[in-house]
This record gives sequence, structure tokens and C-alpha cells, in this order.
Amino acid sequence: MERMFYLEGACDTSQRPRLSSPCHGPVNPRQASQLHAHFECVRQLYNSLLAEAMKRLKRMKADPAWQAARRIPRSDKPARTQAFARLRTHYGFSEYGLHEAAKRLRTKWLAEHIDSLMAQKLASRAYQAANRVCVGQARRVRFRSKGRGLDSVEGKTNTSGLRFHLQAGADGNQGWLSWHDEQFPVLIDWQDEVVHHALKSRVKYVRLLRHWASSPQAQGADCRGLVYTVQLLLEGHPLQKPKNRLGKGVVGLDLGPSTVAIVPQQGPARLLLLAEELAPDARTRRRLQRKLERQRRANNPEHYDAQGRIRKRATGQGRRRWRESRGYQKTRRRLATTERKLAAHRRSLHGKLAHEIMRLGDDLRIEKVSYKGWQRCFGKSVGLRAPGRFVDAVKCVVARTRTAQLHEISPFHTRLSQYCHRCGNYTRKPLAQRFHRCPHCGLGSDGLIQRDLYSAWLASVLDPIRLTFPSRGQLDIHWQSMEACLSAALEATREHASAQGFLRRFGIPGVRACRPERLADPQQEPTASSEVSEALLVAQEPL
Repeated sequence: MERMFYLEGACDTSQRPRLSSPCHGPVNPRQASQLHAHFECVRQLYNSLLAEAMKRLKRMKADPAWQAARRIPRSDKPARTQAFARLRTHYGFSEYGLHEAAKRLRTKWLAEHIDSLMAQKLASRAYQAANRVCVGQARRVRFRSKGRGLDSVEGKTNTSGLRFHLQAGADGNQGWLSWHDEQFPVLIDWQDEVVHHALKSRVKYVRLLRHWASSPQAQGADCRGLVYTVQLLLEGHPLQKPKNRLGKGVVGLDLGPSTVAIVPQQGPARLLLLAEELAPDARTRRRLQRKLERQRRANNPEHYDAQGRIRKRATGQGRRRWRESRGYQKTRRRLATTERKLAAHRRSLHGKLAHEIMRLGDDLRIEKVSYKGWQRCFGKSVGLRAPGRFVDAVKCVVARTRTAQLHEISPFHTRLSQYCHRCGNYTRKPLAQRFHRCPHCGLGSDGLIQRDLYSAWLASVLDPIRLTFPSRGQLDIHWQSMEACLSAALEATREHASAQGFLRRFGIPGVRACRPERLADPQQEPTASSEVSEALLVAQEPL
């Protein structure tokens, strides 16, 4: 039974962007078995290289010279760097040191599946994982088990090992993916302008990916239920469509856990919900999760007590072994498929919004915040809207243009959400207060200056290099023209959000949102209603 073998495009933000196109072709069970054997050899070699890297790291840290290097003050950076560099060279804990180890570990039977350039890529990958532990960015490395496997592999060139061959245009539209003696035919849609533009460039190298489908009967899956994807990394620049022509001017952005404010110098301001069209099926997801937990309990009853809680491990007990039935694996694949589709839709919406922003201007300014820190307080919103992934999409689009700039401003020095341009004072606001109100000069006392829009406007007028604002007079002149623009954006957002039913997302008053209190005169006379209430209280007091 034949399945489909897919090729899809790829692009990154390097100086020489890499691109490709989606194609597909048939893969029979024999070819699927060959690919499975290749990936198993890749997994074993990667684990061996990772173990070798950790062994060298352990010996290096056991050396007394390591502790001596750590005691060097951080202020003496050259001496500290030289001490650690000597240790790395002595113990061979380097990327090229693992390349030499790959030559020794790539034995005869592994060499039948993995060429030398692919082994170097695996060595670089193992070194990067071990180096994260060395510099304190991770606590441990993760070895790939046989069940988990290694799901990606790539080469360094398109001349040996894993490579892609394209038939000449005059002879046809056929292409092949080659791995040693095996060839996998693919079909290319030459009518797609993106595909046609991408395949005109030289192929630098090929990356092969695989992931589990919902079932072996799913479209594109082989007899094991795996879908293989090829990314062609080409030399050149992606196609710039006419509708995505780059604009001119400064655009200020203010990003939240689930919203984004866009204020350009020319054009209307906008306050949007990130990936608004994203509609996750929470009911289906919850049912799959509950079914997965029931199956896990049924397969491993010894790990649960009478009340259904997971038993605590005894002192000295090793890792638990969790049994997985075929039904459990099937349910897990279904849940992973729904999450993968949701992520693909979110990625598409982020790219669409990033292109819309680039049409407004070529100088983007945004505060550099910790998106991981948001996960602690706004985990559900961040998990669904993915603001960090949106910033990555903006960076990718900026890199493609080759002329646009993205300035990430440190909020430690600017504090845009606390600044008032009229009086120059900083006032801390609680997160529930979504409207700007200055207690010093009274700016925003009418409750019409939305906090995110105001911060985005301040980012657009800020000097991204010196981190300074223009003079008060210039800010007042610019504010006179932008105040009506921000009010119009707030009114448009209120109408749209009211129709869609997510006013609370923007903190707009009317649906249990916190609106700032109006400025009140401390010497204000009591009203008639307050006098009546005081009289009632006096009358109710016992004699």
C-alpha cells in the first residue's frame, strides 16, 4: 500500500535566507522500512556522540584547574576566558573535537547509512546540547530512546549523503530525494509562483523530518503511521509578493500575552487580539486528554493508590516503567495531530499579521520582554496566542526584506507603560488598569487613553539608540495629531470586540474590567445621596 511522501518549504532569518517549496511523491512499505533503518542508525550515533561529550565534560569539571578558573573574577574577562579555553582544548570538549570522535564512532555498519558530513552535523548537535549544560543553561541532556527516536537529520552539502536532484525544466518536472542507493520520487507544482521562484536557486543542503500522523490511514502516512517531510535549504532570498510591499516610516508595537497594539506614524492605529481567528476545539482536546489518562491508569495500576493518586517513589527506587498500549499510542497521536494543526494555523496567522505590519513601515520598535516569564502568570493565554512566536515571525519577515529594522527596546530604562509625556513623570500601574491616567497632570482623566496604544505610540517617538524622548514641545505637537487616532482605534476595537464577545481581553469597561478612577477634588462637598445615607445610619443607632 503506497502513501504520500511530502516535501515542504523552509526559511530562516540568516544573512542568506533559505527557501523551498511543498512537493510530494509516493513511498511504498519497502522505502518506509529503509527510512526507518536510517533513522535508527542516526539515533544510535547521536546517543554515542552525546555520551562522549558528557564524558569529556565530566572529566573537565573534575580537574582542579576548572575550580581555579571559576575563582577568577568575572571582571578579569580575558584571563577567565583563556583559562576555560585551555581546559576545553586539553579535554577535547569542542565542536571540532566531537567531529574527530564521530570518525571513530562511525563504524563500518553505521557508515552504510550515515556519511561523514551527516555525522559531523550530529556531532555539532550533540556538542550544542552538552555545552548548554556546561554553561548552566540546562541541567541535563536528553538521550533519545528507541521509542522516542530522533526525528530530524540533515547534511552539509547537496553533493553527498542526503541530497535532492531536480530534473531539468525542458525534460519534465520530476525531482528525487536520494539517500545512498535509495531514491524517493517527488512531484513539484510548477504553477505555484513561490515554488517556481524557490527552485531556481541552488540547493545548499537537505533536512529530513518525520512525525507521527493520527493513524496509518491518514493522508501522507506510511505503514507505521509516520509522515516524512523534506526541507530544501536553498541559497537566495524568498519571493516578495507585490501585496507585501515594504512601507516607509516608524511603527510602534506594544505586545501583551494575548494582544498587540500597532501605532504607525502614517495610517490608522490598531489594537488587535493575537491570532483572533484561532478556534481551538477545547471539548475534543479535553476528551482526548481524559481518555489518555484513563488508558494510562488501566495500563499501569501498580503506580496508583486506592484513591487514584500516583504513588510516591520509595527511597532508592529507580525510574518507573510506564506501559503503553496500542490504544494509548493511538490516542496520543490523535491529540498530537490536533495540536499540530492548531500550531500550523497559529503560525499562518502570525505570518499574515507580520506582513501587514511591514506594509505600514520599515522601522519597527518593540519592548524586549521575557515571554517565558509571562507563562507563569498568563500560561493559558500565552500557550494559545504565542506572543514569542509572533515576535519570531516578525524577525523572519524583517530579515527577508534586507532593508527593514526591528529595534527591541529594554523596558528597564524606558518604562513606557509608566511614562507620561505631558509632565515627564513615571507612575506605576497595576496590570488590571488598562487605561492611562496620570495623577500629576491629569492626562487621561476621561478614561479614553488605552494603555497599550499609548505605550506603542511612545515607542514610535522614542530614540531606539539613545533611549530618549523628544522635547516636551515636540511631544505635545505630535500628541495633538495622534490623540484622535488612538481614540478612533479604541472605538473600533470596542465595536469589534463587543460583537465578538471578548471585551475583557482589552480591559474595556463594561464587562468586569478595571477602569481608572476619575480625578476627584479632595475638598468635594457631600452629595444629597451621601447625606441621606448618613441620616439613615444615625437613625438606626440604638439609643
